[in-house]
This record gives sequence, structure tokens and C-alpha cells, in this order.
Amino acid sequence: MELAINLAEHTSRIYIEREARLHLADYLNLNCKVMIITDKGVPEQYHREILEQCENGYLYVAEQGEGTKSLAVYERIVERLLKLDFSRKDLIIALGGGVIGDLSGFAAGTFKRGMRFASVPTTTLSQIDSSIGGKAAVNMGEVKNVIGTFYHPEAVIIDLDTLKTLPKRHYHNGLVEAVKAGLIADKELFELFEKAENVDEHLEEIITRALKVKKAVVEEDEKEQHLRKILNFGHTIGHAIESLYHLKNYYHGECVGIGMMKILDNKEIKERLRKVLLKLEAPLEAAYDADEVVMFIKKDKKANGNYVTIVQVEEVGKAELIPIEIESLRGNKL
Repeated sequence: MELAINLAEHTSRIYIEREARLHLADYLNLNCKVMIITDKGVPEQYHREILEQCENGYLYVAEQGEGTKSLAVYERIVERLLKLDFSRKDLIIALGGGVIGDLSGFAAGTFKRGMRFASVPTTTLSQIDSSIGGKAAVNMGEVKNVIGTFYHPEAVIIDLDTLKTLPKRHYHNGLVEAVKAGLIADKELFELFEKAENVDEHLEEIITRALKVKKAVVEEDEKEQHLRKILNFGHTIGHAIESLYHLKNYYHGECVGIGMMKILDNKEIKERLRKVLLKLEAPLEAAYDADEVVMFIKKDKKANGNYVTIVQVEEVGKAELIPIEIESLRGNKL
């Protein structure tokens, strides 16, 4: 299957095909220098399979984890690109999850003011959400994604077979973002999670429907001026919890799930979400200090002084944006 995100100045093509990683030349021009950026959590088999397809290919393997999404690692990548005389016409391929995708996109978007970039996401989270939309960023200390830009890949090659090597918790973590997509814009997708006895049997449909939600939103609002903010459902509190736990202990999707449960006003939808999250073995709560959560929300890039725009869902498949005072989150939300 092929999708395209059509923007004013760029088109990103998304390919969904099993074993797609084995024939990247069908989707990309590899007749250039290619830097494959990955981490130690990605099976070496995938490194080799892609490197063997590149006549002039190089490999950068980072440590696994959120700590890799840093200015220090970014600097090491840029130094390597300079040493190997990479040009703007050469290519970076992100091979891995959301951390690698964000880091690689930030490097590609800023090296010599922009070079070619493509992504081969290998986790449910990156295939469903983070590999498309153009957001590329690194963290500063414990504050997520505070230094970044918008830079779209020319192609995203989604190979569902790469998910076979994911630990179960990682696999479920990414699916929470698809649950979010259903709640804000695709009623049938959310109901699929509710009704399916075995979610795995519907994986391709889940990923495709979630991608279509994000595609529609990004095409209408690329730079997050208004509509795209609905994709932040659960993220206001979720990102703060991630930061509070030093980007450890809880995965991103798990924090988004907790954030959705905290922010939702509609009791019926909240109960339906609770059952879906339990089906995915995702946590419903996390221990935290409300003062610290408020502090991190105020530091978040989405905050505007003492205000932040939250997302509410009063009807499954429809989202509403509501500007509120950050301090008002205390008590009934935190």
C-alpha cells in the first residue's frame, strides 16, 4: 500500500509492505552516500540487510534509549557526516524507533540546511505516529523535544515484519498512539480495539487507519497552528510524566495513555478507554508530585505563558481544543 502526505512545499510517500526493507531501491534512490542511523536495540540483521543495498553506505549505531536524543549525539553524527564529505544530495536513513527517527530527522534537516532523509521505522510507535508529520527534535536535559524543527522524510518504508522482534511491552506501547488516533478522529478504529479479541490480527488495518488520521491532520495544518494540536491528546500530562521520570520507567505511549485518562472529562469514554488500555496491558496511573508535573508542563513547548491548549473528546472520533490555565489542572486532573 502507498500513501502520500501532500504539503505546500513537499510530498512524503509512505509505503506499507512486508519485507520492504529488503528492496529499498524500489522506493529510494540509493546512488549516493548513505548514512544509516540506528541504535543497539535494532537487530544487527536489519543493519546488514540495508547496508548491503548501499554501494556507498555507512553505519552509525547509537546507544538505545531516550538519552540518545541529545545534542551530544547529534554533534557526533554531524562530525561523522563532515568527515565523510556528505553533501545535501546524500541520504540519511533512520532505522529504528521514534528516538532514532527524531534524531536522524533533526540531523538531516539541519546539516548544511537540509539533506535527503528517509525512514525505516521498526517499532509500532514509530510506524503509527512518529515517523510521519515532519517533527524532528532532540531533548535538553529532561525536557522532551525542546530543540527541533519541521523536516519531512522523502519516504517512509513501513515493514510490518520488523515488529516481530519487538518486546511485547514495546509493541503495546506504540498501539496506544493508534488508540489516541481513533478517539480524536476515527470512531471505527477505536471500536476495533474494543471489539477485537486479538488485536494482532488487525495490525495492518490499525497502522493504516492511524496513518490516515495523521496524514489528514498534517496536510491541513503542517506547522501545528491549530488543528494539528488534536494529535497532542494525552500528551500535555503525558510528556510531563515522562520528564518527571527522567525519560525512564514509562514509555511514551504508556504516558500518553495515562495522560488521556487524566484529562478526559467524559466518564463513559473514559471507562471505554480504561478497558482498551487494560487489554493492551498499559498502565492507567503513575505516582507523581502534582507541583513537579505543573512545572514540566510550563516548560513544554506547547505552553504559552501560563496557558496551554488541551484536547478533550466528548464523542469518540471528534476532538475539541480548549485553552486553559495550567494551574487549573491541579486537583481534578492531577
